[in-house]
Amino acid sequence: METTTIPKQSELDQLCVSTIRCLAMDGVEKAKSGHPGMPMGAAPMAYMLWSRHLRHHPRKPKWPNRDRFVLSAGHGSMLLYSLLHLTGYDLSLDDLKQFRQWGSRTPGHPENLLVEGIETTTGPLGQGFGTGVGMAMAEKHLAAIFNRNGHEMVNYRIYGIVSDGDLMEGISHEAASLAGHLGLDNIIYLYDDNHISIEGSTDLAFTEDRGKRFEAYGWFTQHVTDGNDLGAIDQAIRAAQAQTGKPSLILVRTHIAYGAPHAQDTAEAHGAPLGEEEIKLTKQAYGWPAEEKFRVPAEALSEFRKSIERGNEAEGRWQQTLEAYRKAFPELAAEWDRYVKGELPVGWKEKFPVFKPSDGPMATRQASGKVLGAIAPGLPTLVGGSADLAPSNNTYVKGLGDFSKTNYGARNFHFGVREHAMGAALNGMALSGLIPYGGTFLIFSDYARPAVRLAALMEARSIFVFTHDSIFLGEDGPTHQPVEHLAALRAMPNLMVLRPADANETAAAWRIAIEHHGGPVALLLTRQGLPIFDRSKYGSAEGVGRGAYILADPSGRPAELILMATGSEVSVAMEASAKLADEGIAARVVSMPSWDLFERQPQAYKDEVLPPAITARLAIEAAAPFGWDRYLGAKGAILAINRFGASAPSKVLAEKFGLTPTDVIRRAKELLGGWD
Repeated sequence: METTTIPKQSELDQLCVSTIRCLAMDGVEKAKSGHPGMPMGAAPMAYMLWSRHLRHHPRKPKWPNRDRFVLSAGHGSMLLYSLLHLTGYDLSLDDLKQFRQWGSRTPGHPENLLVEGIETTTGPLGQGFGTGVGMAMAEKHLAAIFNRNGHEMVNYRIYGIVSDGDLMEGISHEAASLAGHLGLDNIIYLYDDNHISIEGSTDLAFTEDRGKRFEAYGWFTQHVTDGNDLGAIDQAIRAAQAQTGKPSLILVRTHIAYGAPHAQDTAEAHGAPLGEEEIKLTKQAYGWPAEEKFRVPAEALSEFRKSIERGNEAEGRWQQTLEAYRKAFPELAAEWDRYVKGELPVGWKEKFPVFKPSDGPMATRQASGKVLGAIAPGLPTLVGGSADLAPSNNTYVKGLGDFSKTNYGARNFHFGVREHAMGAALNGMALSGLIPYGGTFLIFSDYARPAVRLAALMEARSIFVFTHDSIFLGEDGPTHQPVEHLAALRAMPNLMVLRPADANETAAAWRIAIEHHGGPVALLLTRQGLPIFDRSKYGSAEGVGRGAYILADPSGRPAELILMATGSEVSVAMEASAKLADEGIAARVVSMPSWDLFERQPQAYKDEVLPPAITARLAIEAAAPFGWDRYLGAKGAILAINRFGASAPSKVLAEKFGLTPTDVIRRAKELLGGWD
């Protein structure tokens, strides 16, 4: 273990740093659970950042031009909670004492919906790193859109503290590469380089030169050799702020559980309480009353609370800028107000295209592209792109330019083959007030899934466009043919999954996605062309808004069978229903683009669509059958897929996997009692 001697700082600075360290130790010890070592080692850099550089306002946490702080190393949450309490946010000392307890506002990892001042939920390592990149992209875009002639409405930075674990995770490689390529000089990350992971020294698995790695990505890098040297940290942050054209990484050599005589620089200090005796000895090393718990000296609190005054001054100056901006640019100011309030422009729905049967057959990915082309020009906050699949995902909108370091005002984003970083960046943009979308193949939702899950947990307004949504993408074969992905996405709380059946359902799905609050949306779209239903004969596509609706009913007689399907399989059900009618069998067709929305409907509506008296029900879906049993009833069955796909043309696959109208008719007859 290296020395535990405490270097001399100014007496007040040292008191403030010790206050953070001791609150972290006490909170973890009281909970008998948590990560004390990281907050203790990173306290000086966090103190310097929050007391000297972070532009924020504890009394107005949502001030639009505030700097954003991301604790990517979310396991060190007591560091953030201590800072929020000390600087004057709505987080009490009693909240800190309830760390990791049921119903508390201080859970084991920071959650953005619990306390204002927590900009993003973090914990899964690397996610905060990537989300911060998205925030930086949003700031650059908003600045390009709104700033005019010295009127800087938008000019904030994204600061973060990242850990060894963050930098090991693949997402940080993806996101750092993208940030360097885009020249996001509004990012300043401080790297808590403490050399310790859960298993021991980071040398066990992590020995590359991190500084050179980030230099290769196009970042400006600096090294602070002593993580307790506030002056050196201050100087490094100022140098980073002066950089243009490059994001910054400050590598700060710290010591986990700094000052603890037995725990410093040990893996044990990473994720376990220090214990009462070790805490007493550590407090003695800090010159702190050993027996006092959750102590906040008045002098330290007074120093921390200066953040309120500084925030008030900074926000006040910005309000003056806003008033001058309103006079100089009234139309842009009105657009700014809509952005801040999250409002959509008047008449935006009028831009949606209406598709006719003669427009088909049309893949729903193609219809999605046409919808985006029609509505995006009138929706300034709608931005997005693809993970290098825009021609396949149909996510590129002509005339809106390509987002780059020379054109931050453009609205087509090129994420490269970086699905995970794309997902996190979308979340960062959504948390910044934009409505972002990102496209890839459904099979690669696995690569983005951790970011999709965090979007759901944060109720972020991210839109995930997943095309090539079934085995019917064809010849690319099972490596690219999703089977279990639909069920997996449906299982995620707060994620709205929409799988439209034709072009008009796709348009309706986009309306829902753009208006939706309370979580992300996943749009699942086909590669192959689909017929466009004649809405003068069949149910309106507005039924998508209720999750499931009656698309077609038998003529002149009650239905004796219900065919339920989603996406491309709805047209299979429609063809089978027509042929069954020719044979005197009345089959209702129900399109079910969103189970999530259907489950929110009143029971009366559910019973109207799926009458309990009709027990013969057949579900058709080119995916794993998991979950369909809730809708099948007493005599229900499902045509689905219980294996991986195969490489072949889509028509051949439909025949081999038993998903043709003929297969539907045969199974329907069996359900009705053995028709020949």
